[in-house]
Amino acid sequence: MFKKIMKSGSRKTSRTEANDPSMFGFDPPGRSGLGSNMVVNHASRGSPIPSSPGSMAATQLPPMYSVEPLPLFRDVPVPERQSLFLRKLQICCFQFDFTDTLKNAREKEIKRQTLLELVDFIQSGSGKINEACQEEMVKMISVNIFRCLPPASHENTGQEPADPEEEEPYLEPSWPHLQLVYELLLRYVVPSDTDTKVAKRYIDHSFVLKLLELFETEDPREREYLKTILHRIYGKFMVHRPFIRKGINNIFYRFIYETERHSGIGELLEILGSIINGFALPMKEEHKLFLIRALIPLHKPKPIAMYHQQLSYCIVQFVEKDYKLADTVIRGLLKFWPVTNCTKEVLFLGELEEVLEATQTVEFQRCMVPLFQQIARCLNSSHFQVAERALFLWNNEHIVGLIAQNRSVILPIIFASLEKNIESHWNQAVHGLSSNIKRMFMEMDPELFEESQQQYEEKQAKSREVEEQRQSRWRRLDEAVEDRERLGEEDHMITS
Repeated sequence: MFKKIMKSGSRKTSRTEANDPSMFGFDPPGRSGLGSNMVVNHASRGSPIPSSPGSMAATQLPPMYSVEPLPLFRDVPVPERQSLFLRKLQICCFQFDFTDTLKNAREKEIKRQTLLELVDFIQSGSGKINEACQEEMVKMISVNIFRCLPPASHENTGQEPADPEEEEPYLEPSWPHLQLVYELLLRYVVPSDTDTKVAKRYIDHSFVLKLLELFETEDPREREYLKTILHRIYGKFMVHRPFIRKGINNIFYRFIYETERHSGIGELLEILGSIINGFALPMKEEHKLFLIRALIPLHKPKPIAMYHQQLSYCIVQFVEKDYKLADTVIRGLLKFWPVTNCTKEVLFLGELEEVLEATQTVEFQRCMVPLFQQIARCLNSSHFQVAERALFLWNNEHIVGLIAQNRSVILPIIFASLEKNIESHWNQAVHGLSSNIKRMFMEMDPELFEESQQQYEEKQAKSREVEEQRQSRWRRLDEAVEDRERLGEEDHMITS
């Protein structure tokens, strides 16, 4: 029995060798040796059910081992178009080496033209494709887009990763084909006449998960397509919504606590901004946990400038949806407030202004003491942009209204910082803005201003007194040391 099995295996190998793809310079569809490409394993799908006798015949087409042009859809009778559709899908499953532009140029062009025909056929709606064709189409799309991404540029050299803003974006060499494959997927997902019950058998959790993994691509054109497609899938397939949110959550965790390197954080946050905007009220607890555990910690990584605009939008959306979250968000910002990164600090101050604009009085009062202690530190920053951005908070009428209601607590906290800026800050703009704010408080509440000024002067006097005592102690210590040295020299002279 063992010998029979071995003989059977050797016969199968010889047939495979007879159709060696290396003779053509590409891999035929349906083979396991597709290089780095992965075919989606649709675990949730049962055995395919043909929708018509014609589709049964179409699913049994023999595999193609060469890339040759096929007739146009308009040149064949309508009953044969499903079979032709499958043939064209088979051509589009062939993989080519795009690092060499001259290699297989004819076959590449045939595949590109075939992809264009498929996109036009789906977009025109001239023929509704059956379930078997939908399954094969998703398989073809999977073969093309699900692949091992090249390593990031810094991984090739072993050097420290450079600033992503200064790096040239990587452009996928196979984009002329990939773009058409993504366009085909988009045209399949978007139309209202696409049967969701049928499509979800093929656009399943495995497919969605691999789409999420592709957001790590460095090609911005591919990320833009992925963003649009995933957003459409989220809107169309309700069954996938919790899974997509969880998948994005896991990507954020890995980025925050492990790698701090991911190209698609901004695009994922753009999708989330739209999702958060559609949250129903009262907000579910899982959404609030997502804010606390994933979105707020996204302020921690160094490359925050790459995605801060989208992150800020998501954060503000939460506060606008539920104003009670303002205290949680502001305390979260204070927790991750940068210490030595001035550029990041300016971003935080801009986001803080947007959050405060959506904050109500009760939530403001809960966090105003630690908040204005941090703002006071920013006012005295030697980096003029940080100090200036903190002073610009007083240009916002809503924030000024909150400050005015709670001036008895806030003015004593920031008074010293304003005085220090007026007395000694090197930047004239900071000096002038500090004077304006001081005048604003003076007009707002003269009694409170005088009291705060008196307290400040008392603290300054006490501080000078403490400094004088410290200097006096040092002088006495110096004198004691000098006396001891002098006595030591006299004793030495006497003994000698």
